[in-house]
Amino acid sequence: MTITRRDLIKASLAAGTAFSVPSVLRAQTAATAERTVRMVMGSFPRTFDPMFTTDDTAQSHGLAIYDTLFALDSKFMVQPQMVQKWGISDDKKTYTFELRDGLSWHDGTAITAADCVASIRRWAQVQSGGQLMMERTKDISKKDERTFSIALKEPLGLLPEILASAPPLFIMREKDANRPATEQVTTNIGSGPFKFNEALSKPGASITYDRNEQYVPRRETADGFAGGKVVNVDRVVWENIADQQTAYAALQAGEIDFIQTPSTDLLPAIESDPNLQLEILDKGGRILLLRMNCLQKPFDNVKARQALLHLVDQEAFLQASFGNPKYFRTITSLFGNDTPYSNDENTEWFKRGGDPEGAKRLLKEAGYAGEKIVLLQPTDWTESSNASQLLAAELRKIGANVELAPSDWGGIVERRAKMGSVEEGGWSLFITDHSNYGTTQPHTNIDMVANGKKGWYGWPTSDEYESLRAKWVEVDTLEERQALAGKMQKVYWDFVGTVYLGAYVQPSARRKSLTGLIGMPAYLPMWNMQRVSG
Repeated sequence: MTITRRDLIKASLAAGTAFSVPSVLRAQTAATAERTVRMVMGSFPRTFDPMFTTDDTAQSHGLAIYDTLFALDSKFMVQPQMVQKWGISDDKKTYTFELRDGLSWHDGTAITAADCVASIRRWAQVQSGGQLMMERTKDISKKDERTFSIALKEPLGLLPEILASAPPLFIMREKDANRPATEQVTTNIGSGPFKFNEALSKPGASITYDRNEQYVPRRETADGFAGGKVVNVDRVVWENIADQQTAYAALQAGEIDFIQTPSTDLLPAIESDPNLQLEILDKGGRILLLRMNCLQKPFDNVKARQALLHLVDQEAFLQASFGNPKYFRTITSLFGNDTPYSNDENTEWFKRGGDPEGAKRLLKEAGYAGEKIVLLQPTDWTESSNASQLLAAELRKIGANVELAPSDWGGIVERRAKMGSVEEGGWSLFITDHSNYGTTQPHTNIDMVANGKKGWYGWPTSDEYESLRAKWVEVDTLEERQALAGKMQKVYWDFVGTVYLGAYVQPSARRKSLTGLIGMPAYLPMWNMQRVSG
């Protein structure tokens, strides 16, 4: 009988094995104040500039230390955040925005309209919605110290929604935002509800945030990413505990308060502990997906990408990654499960069990000649690591020369930005995920863009699809968008910019003494949460 890693974990949990916790963490915990929260996030960031990388953890870092002009509430409606009031001209071409009172940088200086103008321009270099906006923009200019405007060539009714979209438009100091988006901002000075504590942050080990006592929240109740960002704790520490068993032991012992993405193997043990609570913060769920380097062989050939689409047996990938069917389901629509735009256009490729013979034929038709395929494998994300190993095995069955490249997620974030060949340190494939909600926003969702090197990692190109995507902001009714979604999906599943591996929900784990966590797609706000006694 083969003993699997899952079997070993279950056995050790059943036997009450005491997992080891680093002594440095024990020492830190003994001195932890009651109003400090310790968290283990889904990954540990190597890059803190949330415009330089789309990594979800870097975006959560951005939510802590920066602020935004607008934000989405829990119903995904746009609400003003740094903006006090705004208006639009009679011809619908000029938007004017005025900043609210009480805004200042962590260094004590005042936030100005010039900071906002520079930040919008930097963000628009890399964010798909921003790129779309800039194609229709005549000018972005400061009017006075607290007022700026966006002048358009043509009306763009979704402009406030674009400014509130993800990845967020974080407002930075003008001198930071003047740096090209392709160069990292290395300071961590924002205006948000938390300050980055550089003195206590330890590279590769922990990140510390302190409550920004000078921050003035909006008066509204916290609601999604919007409303009053009231901080109820003095300090938040992100601990880098890559080993899931060690993280679980620390959670059980009260030495940490929260694990964002606990391994599926640990969920039954967490659920049975009276002091712990599983909580699904992103109730819409996420989509596990495969990205291919469309600039390099063999996946520069559309038939090689189609081979992957036909090869995938979603149920097998979901079982390998998540184990318990109550947390996953299959998915065929580019526009997610159960969204207003979900449709069945061009989904004949989906077969239970996959179609390995069809995939083998397509790979041969692509002219594949045994080139090395490098598949990036995250060692600190169990579910993606399992899916990567299964994908490598399935590709080898149809004659592909696959090499797994294991590293932590931070290493994958760095390597996936390389456009070159595998011989030049590049890559061929990596597995990631995005929120199901994001599929309803093709005008801003970076994963749904197909504009080549200007787009997201993998860099697929389809002019036909992009011309359809550009119309998303031009149509007004739900019915028109639904019809457009069908046309976009038909084209997308032909050129295959992404391969879906399945949909799932990810429970987070917390001690019951930690309450008030805000549930939204992808990112984790740290305001509103608090520790309670008992």
